This record gives sequence, C-alpha cells and structure tokens, in this order.
Amino acid sequence: MTHAPQLRIPATYLRGGTSKGVFFRLQDLPEAARVPGPARDALLLRVIGSPDPYGKHTDGMGGATSSTSKCVIISPSSQPGHDVDYLYGQVSIGSAFVDWSGNCGNLSTAVGPFAIAQGFIDQARLPRDGVFPVRVWQANIGKTIIVHVPVTGGEVQETGDFELDGVTFPAAEIVIEFVDPAEEGDAEGGGAMFPTGNLVDRLDVPDVGSFDVTMINVGVPTIFVDAEALGYSGTELQDAINGDAAALARFEAIRAHGAVRMGLIQDIGQAVQRQHTPKVAFVAPPAAYTASSGKRVEARDIDLLARALSMGKLHHAMMGTCAVAIGTAAAIPGTLVNKAAGGGERNAVRFGHPSGTLRVGAEASQVNGQWVVRKAVMSRSARVLMEGFVRVPG
Repeated sequence: MTHAPQLRIPATYLRGGTSKGVFFRLQDLPEAARVPGPARDALLLRVIGSPDPYGKHTDGMGGATSSTSKCVIISPSSQPGHDVDYLYGQVSIGSAFVDWSGNCGNLSTAVGPFAIAQGFIDQARLPRDGVFPVRVWQANIGKTIIVHVPVTGGEVQETGDFELDGVTFPAAEIVIEFVDPAEEGDAEGGGAMFPTGNLVDRLDVPDVGSFDVTMINVGVPTIFVDAEALGYSGTELQDAINGDAAALARFEAIRAHGAVRMGLIQDIGQAVQRQHTPKVAFVAPPAAYTASSGKRVEARDIDLLARALSMGKLHHAMMGTCAVAIGTAAAIPGTLVNKAAGGGERNAVRFGHPSGTLRVGAEASQVNGQWVVRKAVMSRSARVLMEGFVRVPG
C-alpha cells in the first residue's frame, strides 16, 4: 500500500494576549486551501488535531481549549489604507468544524508583529526605534484594527516588563485599537450596536428561566446577564462552571435563544454551527476574590466583575473582543454592565476576570439618538513561540 508523504507548510506559532494559534501567510498554503471552502477547513482541522474525541489534541498543534485551538491567515491587504488582511478561524475541538463568524481580539495583537516580521511592511516605513502602527483589516467582520507594535533596532520588540493577567511571563506592551468596532445601524435602530434597539431586554429561555439581558454587537456579539440572576457571585473560576454540565447546558440555551433575538441565526438549532459567536457573559458589582494564579484581587481595585464563556466553556481570562464589548457597554448608562460598574458615564473600566484584571477604554456617544462607539483600546502582548514548518498528513 502506498502512503502519501506529509505536507510541509511554513507556519509560525504565536501567543497573542491570552490566546495562541498557528499563523500562516496565505501564499504558503496549498493552492486548494487559499480560498474558503472544505479544503481549507480540512487543512486547519488537521493542523490543530481536530476533531479529537479524547479532547487532548495530542496529534496536532491545538491546546484543547478555546484559547489555543485557533488558526490565522494573513495576506496583503485588499483594502485601501491597510497593511494586511487578517482572517481568523476558531477550530472546534470535538467536531469537524471551523467557525469563521467572528474575530479573536487576543490574536489580533499578534497580527501586527507577524506582519512586520514576515515582510508585509516595507522596511523603509519602519522606525529604527519607536512604535509602528500596523493597520489591519479584520476580514471576518470587516473592521479596522490598529496594532501599535514596539520596534527596537528596526525589528519587532518582543521582550519587556509589561505584565498581563492570564499570561505567566512579562513581554513588550502592545496597544491595540479597535476602530468603529460596532455593527452599523439602520433608521429604526435595529441591527446596530444594540440589535433590538434596547439597552436591556427580557429574554425567555424555555426550561431555564427569564432574564434581563444586555445584547450588544461590538467587538464580538455578546449577551450579558446579571450574575445574581443565574445564582452566581461573579467571582467564580473555571472549575466552578466547567465542571457543572447542567450549568454549561443552561448557558448554551441562553446563548442560542439570545442569538435568535440578536438576528444572528434564524432558529436555535443553528447555534451549533455558530459556536464562536455570540458570547455569553455574566457581570456583578466589585467584590474581592483570589484569581486562578493565587493573586488577590481587591474590590477597590476594580469597577466590576465579569466572566465569559467561549466555545461552551468558561474562559480562563477574558477574550479580547469580549473585553471590547464590556468596555463599551460599561460606558453606556443603562446597560447591565454599566449598572454593575456603579452607573454613570465613563470612558474606561477595569474589570476582574478569572485570571486577574484588565483595563479597557471605549469612546461611546449618542448620534441622532443612537449609541455609537468610535474606538476601544487596550494593552496586550504577543510573542513568537516557534517558527518553521507545520507537518500535515497528505
């Protein structure tokens, strides 16, 4: 019997924020995988090692969590005024499915350094020492992201003393700016940042309950619920949620019904094919707790508590795009997030998550009676973990 040799594909393994993924240049992919479709999905599934009934990704590059089962494809930008196009695929762990419906805010951080290191930026444009703003077109959602990359000696600076809760070691600080991150609205107020036109809606979930929710489409579509309404304090860590199958089922039911109300899917049965979005998060007023690292978070050091689920599990820290949603909702009086933060107007918020704290700024205002957000800003870090070739059975 003849066996085909493995494919050898140039790739880079990067950490961005509290996530990590396999980065490819579009031109390096096999020809059939350079366009969207089954061939591309099959390739990325095999790179990550999915579907894996053991849930370990032993035979792939994935880490068997939503934060580490990711692939990124970078190409010269198709948009004027941008440096690169960034396409993100969230790879399912247990099923043969790649979700292209949203962005990864954490890995967005690594797109800037990757673009510079891989020659997408003309060397003549780079400072010898300073910060270079890589303008990224996020192709999944059609939005602009500006990644402010530190440069030392004409090359990307990766090492530094910036500490990010959820990441073990310090690195160079990268400021990431999400430009006009909300969905566009219509004349009736629907389909905008708040898909229903309301800051708070009542969501009925059969066999689960009825909840006040804030549904927002900025950064990533997110459904916010009060922690207390779910029987939680907002200080929970991963084990308190992820070890409770009944709780995870309730969250998924809320997510599915919320997705219908947000107009993302037509019926709840379609939620299984849209696992990456929307997110479900629960919020609460500040309270002291001990983070997963053992670090003590005091109530006086944060504005609110936030916990979010990704791909059916409580996230170990906070997704970057969900942080954008938190920061924006906190800036708008009347949302559940704003109420948890004490109400009033604000342009920045520091929230507590399972790994520690995160600060995010957002510029929100009303225009013609509709809330708009011009940008959201946060600091992250990124680092190349390995570069070379990934091998995939032919």
